Amino acid sequence: PGSGADAGPSAGCTAVVALIADGQLIVANAGDSRCVLCRSGEASALSRDHKPTDPDEHARIAAAGGFVTEGRVNGSLNLSRALGDMEYKQRRDLPAEAQAVTALPEILATEIHDCDEFIILACDGIWDVMTNQEAVDFVRERIGKLPLQKICEEICDFCLAPDTAGVGKGCDNMTVMVVSLKAPVRSGDELSDPTKVVV
Repeated sequence: PGSGADAGPSAGCTAVVALIADGQLIVANAGDSRCVLCRSGEASALSRDHKPTDPDEHARIAAAGGFVTEGRVNGSLNLSRALGDMEYKQRRDLPAEAQAVTALPEILATEIHDCDEFIILACDGIWDVMTNQEAVDFVRERIGKLPLQKICEEICDFCLAPDTAGVGKGCDNMTVMVVSLKAPVRSGDELSDPTKVVV
């Protein structure tokens, strides 16, 4: 581990966040967590998994003095954007966004349509097991019948390997959130100005 400006976690994590603003769904992603939109029953990816073999990611890694072998940064890390992972962010002459592994998110936006039903935000442990469409179908079969929390629990149960003897599918970390999309609230319909809460 480094010290001073170089100090930081040697481990890392990915991040995906979604924001609804002005009729748009805006998604920021760093790594291989993913946001998938269900639009009229069809899965639509609203983020891109950042892999070292992607041409733009590979170019940044090489420009920072790194290399990609067997799909991994410096033969080790299998993603090209992450929080932490400071050993890949040691070039003092480069800005944060130009490091071999960067935390800079990629931001994608789409207009929200009436036919948009829900979004799924999940880490790679889910996406290693389910395709985007399989996840959308899984949620669609249950939405309206089960609470969203229960649907998330069932996704994790479905994806979880029966035992941890292997290192393949179903043994990675799993986090999932399902967000039901409702028609935007018109000003004055249901919301009022915030009031101070006295604790």
